[in-house]
Amino acid sequence: CLYLSHADKMSVYGPVVKIHPVVLASIGDSYERRNEGASRVIGTLLGTIDKHSVEVTNCFSVPHNESEDEVAVDMEFAKNMYDLHKRVSPSEVIVGWYATGFEITEHSVLIHEYYSREATNPIHLTMDTALQSGKMNIRAYVSAQMGVPGKTVGVMFTPLSVKYKYYDTERIGVDLLQRTRDAPNTTNGLTSDLCQVGGAAGRVQDMLATVLTYIEDVLSGKQMADNSVGRYLMDLVNKVPKITAEDFETMLNSNINDLLMVTYLSNLTQAQIALNEKIVVL
Repeated sequence: CLYLSHADKMSVYGPVVKIHPVVLASIGDSYERRNEGASRVIGTLLGTIDKHSVEVTNCFSVPHNESEDEVAVDMEFAKNMYDLHKRVSPSEVIVGWYATGFEITEHSVLIHEYYSREATNPIHLTMDTALQSGKMNIRAYVSAQMGVPGKTVGVMFTPLSVKYKYYDTERIGVDLLQRTRDAPNTTNGLTSDLCQVGGAAGRVQDMLATVLTYIEDVLSGKQMADNSVGRYLMDLVNKVPKITAEDFETMLNSNINDLLMVTYLSNLTQAQIALNEKIVVL
């Protein structure tokens, strides 16, 4: 078993691995719930594959036992879990497997052989939940056989580039976790819909101010013009719909009224449910 280690996240060969936050949260949760005496947990990675990248959108843990001499993985459990998952998300396929920890062991090679039968060129994801380097390092690898034809063949694990991707709904959870990073003992709840709209509008305003400052600096000669940035700005301007200020204000007010109506109906429903529970108790 041989694996190449890189301090950064640059890959030597292979696709880019895009990981969603829900996957990292699920791995961390399975590690916290591991059996007593277990040094690490493993599981199946699910997602989609295209020509240049592997997008990991979900995962589930797989029971296993390992000692210094052997490793036993509940393959039947993994198969049943994947069959159940396909009923909910048929577009997600097995893209590889994960393990907590920092190192790739001889047992990792055996587990990887199993996933090689379930997926073409599966990836192996490691997540350092023990924070050995002071942070939670996340790395991805692909394997390749090496050796002389007709002789003993070894396995080489080559690192891949890792990027993080999220849906809009996942971004809400990530932002909530960020607010508790500096003060882990504090309690934070989800903000209201109107607060989220206001926060998004404020961020857009700050970004527009940054763009305007850059344009003014280029026009005044304080900063050199960048053609690539100019093309991005032109593409952004062309995407803005041509609408008058009065029509935009009318559309915005209509959307806000719809949002307020949904919020009111939601609160009314919660009040009715609470009232019904009290009536049932009486």
